[in-house]
Amino acid sequence: MALERQQVTLEQFEAFLAQPENAERRFELIDGEIVEKMVTFKHGKIVTNIVGEFYIYLKANPIAEMAVEARHRADLFTDLLPDISVMLNGYAIPERGPVMRMPDLAVEVKSPDDRMKELRRKADYYLAHGTGIVWLVIPEKRLVTVLTADDEVFMTATDTLTGDPLLPGFTLPVADIFRGI
Repeated sequence: MALERQQVTLEQFEAFLAQPENAERRFELIDGEIVEKMVTFKHGKIVTNIVGEFYIYLKANPIAEMAVEARHRADLFTDLLPDISVMLNGYAIPERGPVMRMPDLAVEVKSPDDRMKELRRKADYYLAHGTGIVWLVIPEKRLVTVLTADDEVFMTATDTLTGDPLLPGFTLPVADIFRGI
């Protein structure tokens, strides 16, 4: 849901976030436009299913850090909260404020109000700013689109995702993403 149509600077965005009425809400800045993230229980359940698998993998293979809705910023007009971000070890994780780069692997789960065009725009932004792999999870179709700089693959409930080459040996059956849904 877009809140404003005029282009907003990072300074204006940070002032907007600091307003008391916005304290419990989640917003992104996409190409200078403030956009509110509207999540549902179903959305949260899907994120939890994926996070659980990443947690198990990263506990056994401590090559990266993972976060849910951690703020990432790569330029002056975009500030994103990927549903899940995975950062390979070797990058400083700030105590406050956004990570000043995009994650190595980003996961976006489509919410009922999201439009595919907007999700794809975010995915393209991630890839253009250093993200190696983007997973777009589409609950209503039980589908995951895997995007890299060179490829786009559609994965269904009979397929298994991998984290290669970023997370060697990581696998996740697409059906497990939708477990309990």
